[in-house]
Amino acid sequence: MTRTKKPSRRAVLVVFDTRTALLAVGTIASVWLLLKLWAILLVVIVALMIVGMLNPTVSRFEQRGISRNGAIACVFSAFVAAIAILLALTIPRLVSQVGELGDRLPQIQNDLANTLDAAKLAAPLSKTVRETQSKEIFTQLGKWGWAYSEDVIEVFAYGASTLFLSLYLMLDRDRMRGGLYSVIPRAYHVRLSRVLVNLEAIVGGYFRGQVITSVLMAVFTFSVLTIARVPNALALSLFAGLADVLPYVGALLVCGPAFLVALSKGMTVALVVLALLAAYQEFESRVIVPRVYGKELRLPPSIVMVSLLVGGTLLGILGALLALPIAAGLRMLVEELRVDLPGEEVQDEQSLARDAREELEFARRSAGAPATEAAAIATEIAEARHDADEAKKTED
Repeated sequence: MTRTKKPSRRAVLVVFDTRTALLAVGTIASVWLLLKLWAILLVVIVALMIVGMLNPTVSRFEQRGISRNGAIACVFSAFVAAIAILLALTIPRLVSQVGELGDRLPQIQNDLANTLDAAKLAAPLSKTVRETQSKEIFTQLGKWGWAYSEDVIEVFAYGASTLFLSLYLMLDRDRMRGGLYSVIPRAYHVRLSRVLVNLEAIVGGYFRGQVITSVLMAVFTFSVLTIARVPNALALSLFAGLADVLPYVGALLVCGPAFLVALSKGMTVALVVLALLAAYQEFESRVIVPRVYGKELRLPPSIVMVSLLVGGTLLGILGALLALPIAAGLRMLVEELRVDLPGEEVQDEQSLARDAREELEFARRSAGAPATEAAAIATEIAEARHDADEAKKTED
């Protein structure tokens, strides 16, 4: 009788050297620091996006002979004024509408109950509506809003900090750019410049797409409310355009106030307004957003939809806001860093030869120049290439 040998157990020796330990500690510390400073990091990211949005306009002013500081003053003042005007036209009117709604809530409740009484299937709900203490609900909503007032103030404080930071970044562009390029080897200056120029174009395209979708939302809302003769249609429409910036939550912020104000014209009108706005929200998210952002960011509509879903799932509203520029940025980095993906063909010789010519030109022009001047030369070369590529795409 033969005996089956038991498999011998092998000891696994795990060795942690100093480098591995330091790497693990550094990773944990970085994650912890990121979680603690997440709000500040978000302020920096949004400030950089504002800079990327305003810089092209500042450059156009400079090309017309206006000094950079003067151009920044004009463009930034117009930007802040536009935000202030939009808030002034929307927030006070919405607050006034909420107060009027509180006064009319018992009448609205009675009208709704009468409407439910007229419908046989919905008649049992009329008793529940009549017995509901509407004033208590409104008071509870007020308490809930007051509880979150500190968060609202904090958001406005972060918003103000973001505006000031973006202004400082624009005014101090040359020195900050020189500091960045001083720690990067000169062999990578042209490539880094191409990445930064393309990132600026991506941010500008993202904001242009957002402006288009927000304007379309405001126009559609104004048309619906005007036809339905809902009061304060302009203020509600401007608020709808602003709220459209927020994925997912924007739909509730658009439909909710419009429905409540439309109740002054009757339940039927309010339901029609709600249905039309909800239908447009669905149409915008399924058709308009993929096409507009796909064109501005040069992303396929399918990638736009997947990016929004992934960003929203991972980081909620913030993730959905940043998903598209991040997706476009990653795609651009793969192209600019000449990364050969498994399913793609090897980079063509023409692009590689073009890179080599630009590197030689930069080396010749920046020889002996300090980091600030070298950064300006590299940026000039990258901008010329970007303009040529844009002109070629327009012709095609």
